[in-house]
Amino acid sequence: MTVRLYNTLSRRIDELQPINDNTIKMYTCGLTVYSHPHIGNWLGYIYWDVLVRVLRVSGYAVERTQNITDVGHLTSDDDNGEDKMEKGARAEGITAWDVAQKYIDIADREAGELGLVPADHLVRATAMIDQQIEFAKILDDKGYLYRIAGDGMYFDTSKLEQYGQLARLDIDGLEAGARVSVEGKRNITDFAVWKFSPSDQKRDMEWDSPWGRGFPGWHLECSVIARETLGDQIDIHTGGIDHIPVHHTNEIAQTEAITGKQFASVWLHVNHIKVDGQKMSKSLGNIYTLDDITRRGYDLDAFKVFALSKHYRKEGNFTWSSMDAAAHRLTAWRNMAALRHQPKYLGDAWLTMRETPGYKHILFDEPFRFIYSQLKDDLNTVEPLMWLDQLTHSIVVMPSNEQFLHKFSLLLQAIDDLLGLNIAQKTPDISDDLKQIIMKRQTARANQDWQQSDELRHQLARQGITIRDTRWGQLWEYCQE
Repeated sequence: MTVRLYNTLSRRIDELQPINDNTIKMYTCGLTVYSHPHIGNWLGYIYWDVLVRVLRVSGYAVERTQNITDVGHLTSDDDNGEDKMEKGARAEGITAWDVAQKYIDIADREAGELGLVPADHLVRATAMIDQQIEFAKILDDKGYLYRIAGDGMYFDTSKLEQYGQLARLDIDGLEAGARVSVEGKRNITDFAVWKFSPSDQKRDMEWDSPWGRGFPGWHLECSVIARETLGDQIDIHTGGIDHIPVHHTNEIAQTEAITGKQFASVWLHVNHIKVDGQKMSKSLGNIYTLDDITRRGYDLDAFKVFALSKHYRKEGNFTWSSMDAAAHRLTAWRNMAALRHQPKYLGDAWLTMRETPGYKHILFDEPFRFIYSQLKDDLNTVEPLMWLDQLTHSIVVMPSNEQFLHKFSLLLQAIDDLLGLNIAQKTPDISDDLKQIIMKRQTARANQDWQQSDELRHQLARQGITIRDTRWGQLWEYCQE
């Protein structure tokens, strides 16, 4: 079935048309590893993880590259300021190489804790310095670069007619000085391809080049890593909306100046989140990490529920109350999944679903269709989660009918395959010992021994199990987070 995505380049929702048969080549802008990643950094990777899952369920082979920026990302996008890695090194009293490794290790751990599908190629910028120099030499030989003494080699954007197409830049209308803080730039939009090391200090990360000792500009690494791992043309390029006017625009300029071909067919951009309605900033003390979330007792899958509860192109707002809501939704879904493990005494004949239009048909006849149809339509994650809420309220009790259980298991597997929320995987059956306590409590209730019944309920609760008494009998659930 056709996957449709909003393409920043065309400003419309386009059908995905693979360049090469059934293979999708996808590039994701990675982290700059100068500090601990925060929740806003992880938001995009959660969406792109779902995208990869949807593409694979759709029958595509996905080859994906993600870079790691460990050099060259200055504190200002206009090629001014200090390299973030060098700044981080000075702040922590260690080398830039050590800073990079420290936060790469943290990012790897957190990506694993989020259950994200690993990229096929995860490449550090510093692992491809030779290739970046060679790429820049080709640009220089073609006449695209010029030297600013004491600063670096810059790309002359006036030599490309289509420069700024992604961002729809009105270059003539840009305010004077908006992107010309570097003295000697020929054009307001020119950008650094290679920066020279300061003459009065030695950097942790610097290399010899045909133009002088220095380091690559931030934009260069993505063009080179993408070309080296995926080829001249790719199907999908992802990143944040803040990358549109400068970073991604400059990637396109560099790559297409060399290849003469369209770099990426589809450009996807995730919007930001605020915290309590405000931009994240150190001064406000509202920059949270995944560790902050787990320290408060939340499952990281609940953070993924929070993220996927908004469309990737919409701005979000993080609050701890929104995390509470996400955690309760996740627990409710997992308790729904746990219905398939209920005691056999419930039997086969009980009512299994309330009559909710549409949902019964989907559960029994088309377990993948609804969620999949929404996700392949510009990665709409909002409706599938709302549908899960409806389904949770629709199922009353789970019988031991094998056909029903098979269909229900297919649905749960579809949800986990597409959304990665571990709804089924984290709802294993309870132990036989716990089931014996439940059965013992049933006997106590039948004998009207309410004291023993309450004692057994508390015993179960201490082991993370809540008991709900229904007209069908006892149903166990996982305790609310």
